[in-house]
Amino acid sequence: MTRLDSLAGEEPLEIRVGPAGQPRKPLAVTMRTPGDELDLALGFLFTEGVIRTAEDVVTAQLCAGAETPNTYNVVDVVLAPDVPLPDVGAERNFYTTSSCGVCGKASIDAIRTRSAYDLTGDAVTVSPATLAALPERLALAQRGFTRTGGSHAAALFTADGELIAAREDVGRHNAVDKLIGRELREGRVPVAGRVLLLSGRAGFELVQKAWMAGVSVVAAVGAPSTLAADLAAEAGMTLVGFLRPPSMNVYTGGHRITAG
Repeated sequence: MTRLDSLAGEEPLEIRVGPAGQPRKPLAVTMRTPGDELDLALGFLFTEGVIRTAEDVVTAQLCAGAETPNTYNVVDVVLAPDVPLPDVGAERNFYTTSSCGVCGKASIDAIRTRSAYDLTGDAVTVSPATLAALPERLALAQRGFTRTGGSHAAALFTADGELIAAREDVGRHNAVDKLIGRELREGRVPVAGRVLLLSGRAGFELVQKAWMAGVSVVAAVGAPSTLAADLAAEAGMTLVGFLRPPSMNVYTGGHRITAG
């Protein structure tokens, strides 16, 4: 029997940056699911340390690019005059596939981008029962995954388990960047007092992005890596993995998980 199937969208997105009055230069190309392009670009620039606040961006707009027919797969970002320009030389250029969030980095030191936020001061706590309920609540918001089975998701919840926002993408790092870009644009960074839930594993790059945004509690349906757990401990972050009700593993920051 032959039937139609729905597939997750995947297209390249080029992010160009530079000052006003000059041609912007390509900084990164990422393979992503179309949608929320401006938030993706802002989140990427923020979690990579190119910008520190939303005020560092004068304008960000989706452009047609040079392709025919136009695909609108370019985001042009004008940086404020006092923002240092990133190195867009051959060693710095990013090319990120939908499975790799740190491809194209020049060195290990470039990966360990330092956050401006001290997570140890975030006194938020969350109960095991609240954490256990989050995967199901995220699943209800994963329309793309329900339709295609081919997308990752990231979501922000309150400490009481209320869904704030969720984003999906073929790249797990893109889903997080879309979410963080939204919070940056709305003036809600640092994202303190919130829980970031990942639909898959908790890799190093996702923990790094969470730290850059000031998120102190990260929970993942899948496993963390050793580097992710080490970075979470260094940051003072609570990291939960294998969140599959009724069980879960708490790797770091157990003081934020209540006894009840």
